[in-house]
Amino acid sequence: MELIETAPIATAALPLAAFRDHLRLGTGFGDDTLQDGVLETCLRAAIARVEGHCGKAVLARPYRLTLGEWRDLSRLVLPLAPVAAVTRLAIFDRAGAETVIAPAQYRLICDDHRPLLISSGYNLPQIPLTGRAEVNFDAGFAGWAVVPGDMAQAVLLLAAGIYEDRDGQAGGGMPVLVSGLLARFRVLRIGGGFSE
Repeated sequence: MELIETAPIATAALPLAAFRDHLRLGTGFGDDTLQDGVLETCLRAAIARVEGHCGKAVLARPYRLTLGEWRDLSRLVLPLAPVAAVTRLAIFDRAGAETVIAPAQYRLICDDHRPLLISSGYNLPQIPLTGRAEVNFDAGFAGWAVVPGDMAQAVLLLAAGIYEDRDGQAGGGMPVLVSGLLARFRVLRIGGGFSE
């Protein structure tokens, strides 16, 4: 299984102004945007870290999931949440010939932790031997204003830590406060424990 972000978060969607306010950077000077490149890098790193920690996409963007076989013939648990839409399902044979599956043959079941792609019939389309399936979907919150407050705060705190430690001298662990803010977003695995 391979998950690829097919387009990065647009710079305009990043909360640069909120991050500047969080850091209490000075304003009213001619060079207010001088550090925007550094701030953007810190925000992107913090968002990636939060997403890896809890399996949630913070800001909306498109993804492609590629897999060689279905674990369950009637459904596929998508690896990120929240999922807004499945935009394409295609099956490729061993020669690379593509068959796009009609949207009427599957549907999305939205869930905060385990969104599902399910078959409208009995089974999902068969994946040929040495072939693959590709599922394109959009995941993440539609904008910074709708990101849950505790997740947004965790991103800003983590980004601030990255900004302050640009020389890489501090430890690399997830801060306890950030972990606490993200606890409700982590996916609980059957058999105990959280996903890593």
